[in-house]
Amino acid sequence: MYLRHLQVGSFRSWERVDLGLPPGPTVFVGRNGEGKTNLVEAVGYLATMSSHRVSGDAPLVRHGAAQAVVRAALRRGDRELLVEVEINPGRANRVRVNRGPLPRPRELLGLVRTVLFAPEDLALVRGDPTERRRFLDELLATRTPRLAGVRSDYERVLKQRNALLKTARLARGKAVETLDVWDGHLTDLGGQLLAARLRLVADLAPYVGESYAGVAGDGAAVAGLGYSSTVPLAGDGAALVAGAELPTVAELTEAMRARVAERRGDELDRGMTLVGPHRDDLVIHLGPAPAKGFASHGESWSLALALKLATFALLRTDGEDPILVLDDVFATLDTERRAALAAVARSAEQTLITAAVIDDVPAELRSTRVEVGNGMALVVKDAVPAGNGEPS
Repeated sequence: MYLRHLQVGSFRSWERVDLGLPPGPTVFVGRNGEGKTNLVEAVGYLATMSSHRVSGDAPLVRHGAAQAVVRAALRRGDRELLVEVEINPGRANRVRVNRGPLPRPRELLGLVRTVLFAPEDLALVRGDPTERRRFLDELLATRTPRLAGVRSDYERVLKQRNALLKTARLARGKAVETLDVWDGHLTDLGGQLLAARLRLVADLAPYVGESYAGVAGDGAAVAGLGYSSTVPLAGDGAALVAGAELPTVAELTEAMRARVAERRGDELDRGMTLVGPHRDDLVIHLGPAPAKGFASHGESWSLALALKLATFALLRTDGEDPILVLDDVFATLDTERRAALAAVARSAEQTLITAAVIDDVPAELRSTRVEVGNGMALVVKDAVPAGNGEPS
């Protein structure tokens, strides 16, 4: 798939941008602070309904505007789709596909597929578990959009159950009886989410190993993935072995239900839910040890890159290339990592790259440029002219 045309209105620093984009690599080049990343951030928003830079929508709307709009013409094989998202901080966002409204914005998930690699991705290796859980759940929603609903329902139940636990801590009575009902909802949804995450980690792990070997070169330690859970049956963090049998949804639901019952007293004392996928972690291995706390800075960069290259390879096996987005990363990579990333970028149906200096980008990826500066974005060289058949 690729974006044939992109429009944004009142998004971040941009009042309006209207760009025609070709397949293949395109470099957005300009000085820092000119808005290059804002443009690829808009593309990413179409894929995940969120930003890789901020947790909320408010910063995405241009100062003084009430809303932002991102609109794109998307080519998928021989079909073209017009996708539009209206971002309304504090209110429900609106989504249209081929000018028809979607009842729930999350129904857009999976329609636009992107893989983003950015400096912030170092947090996938060195950061806290929240970053890795978000990575897993966004990839789940991309591959199986209905799981976005499962995750949303789980978070809603978790919030209600935590509120009830706080009440029960102060007055243990009828509120404790009500917990049984919420326990059922929590474990039913949690079992589904656990099973999906384990399947995803198992599917992704071989690609991570291959990608890390390609990035780090001969003699590098073997990279792998594991899953660490508050539900013992779901994993203790050990690297998953190819072909290993995974527990079923029913088995995980029952195991989570037993563990919740076991921790009931602790949860009442602390006023919070202590068991479930919201407290789990994706464990990235390098050799025999977890990468976090043991990997060097260079190894951490290689692992972060391998994780994203593996994601691209996994999504490609679903039958369609995702759009590859590389945000200001070539300047931070050494020769081997640059070459590995450039090879994938050349092979993708569409790659969008940002760079402050064009010379930071490998020469074979520079055929089409978008020059960004002074509040303007101008497509040059081999690009499709802006305004030629743009979505409206």
